[in-house]
Amino acid sequence: MPRETLVGTRIRERRTLAGLRQAELARRSGISASYLNLIEHNRRRIGGKVLQDIARALDVEPAVLADGAEASLIASLRDAVGDRAGGVPELQRVEELANRFPAWSRVLNESFQRITSLEKRLAAASDRLTHDPYLAAAFHDVLSSVTSIRSAASILSDTAELEPAWRDRFHRNLNEDSARLAESSQSLVNYFDNSEDAGIGITTPEDEVEAFLQAHNFQIPAFEAETSSEEMIQVEAGKMRSAAARFMLESFLKQYWWDVQALSADRLIKAVAEFGIDPLQLAQHLLVDVTLVMRRLASLDENQIPTPVGLVICDASGALSYRKPVAGFAIPRFGAGCPVWPLYRTLSAPLQLFQTQMTYSGDQRGVYQSYAIAVPVTPSAYNQPPLLRAYMLIRPVALSKSDAKPRQQPENEQHTRVGVSCRLCVEVSCAARREPSILAEGL
Repeated sequence: MPRETLVGTRIRERRTLAGLRQAELARRSGISASYLNLIEHNRRRIGGKVLQDIARALDVEPAVLADGAEASLIASLRDAVGDRAGGVPELQRVEELANRFPAWSRVLNESFQRITSLEKRLAAASDRLTHDPYLAAAFHDVLSSVTSIRSAASILSDTAELEPAWRDRFHRNLNEDSARLAESSQSLVNYFDNSEDAGIGITTPEDEVEAFLQAHNFQIPAFEAETSSEEMIQVEAGKMRSAAARFMLESFLKQYWWDVQALSADRLIKAVAEFGIDPLQLAQHLLVDVTLVMRRLASLDENQIPTPVGLVICDASGALSYRKPVAGFAIPRFGAGCPVWPLYRTLSAPLQLFQTQMTYSGDQRGVYQSYAIAVPVTPSAYNQPPLLRAYMLIRPVALSKSDAKPRQQPENEQHTRVGVSCRLCVEVSCAARREPSILAEGL
């Protein structure tokens, strides 16, 4: 129902909430009761002085009656329904709901936003608890200390006559193991409570490099300048604390510097203004490799392109070696991603470029356009298959109001439903599922 036809409904609801009879509101507004009756049943359009008089009589702003609920609130209510829209036949009346019960609608919206936030935190916590190498080592240390304490305590308790020397030895072991347990436990508490590094929790060389990239918004302006040099790579890599992190960052910066020499940011931005964010068209127009375009798009300032982009890179084992997130598209920090991602499909079809629209399972808002390709990174050799590296560029697809309607499970291979990982996906019927989801009942 168009927004302008709901003015009468909003007037009727406001009048009812104010406890006014139709005749009384008509009298206060200076119009006839029959005319107000037509207005309230949306049979007459009003505006100007009549609308202002009715708003004054109801003690509300005219905009509340004319515009109704905010568009963002209505959109959020549609998003809250998401993929469950098939079981909500009143979805088309969501605007009426927002206008008739604005307070309840805001409560629903706040609850939906809270659930969304908790789902993201749960995803991060699950990924961390499952794969974080520091936590695995720390928990192993705690369990070892507990086992040792229990063993020593059991011997002291069950042995009636124990030589003093052995008793003293077990007492020392209990004291040392208890101190180690307290230290390990405190270390775990500090690790979870540590707010340093903005929650990044640097524990591995990969974490250190990722923290560096995030701090620079995945772009190195100094390398974009004409005066940049290879010596700058050593300077930046030297800032890493570990040798492994220095090696990894040096490899990344070398690739970044070479990419800048092959395709400047200004040249790419001009091409994007003409062709949009389509890596194949951009590569053909600029006469460069499509993976170069993907890497350079991910390094651009988001204010200089129509929509932000994310980039994921993996090797032939499926291990993610580069993660540049885009708002709303969750990328696991540890372990593998969703096996349905086009990123992994490319590994079985090298050099074939896949263009796929992805819908996030259980979240109608999460629609993304992806471009994925796997390319050899080693030269051709007899009897040796090339090593592959796969790329997936991601950009969000803006949904218009007409798009916010119930979706059916797409059968077209070029439109697929994805998640962050099997552990955090609510798509029960997915053939690629490798473990149950912890989001029971879809949360």
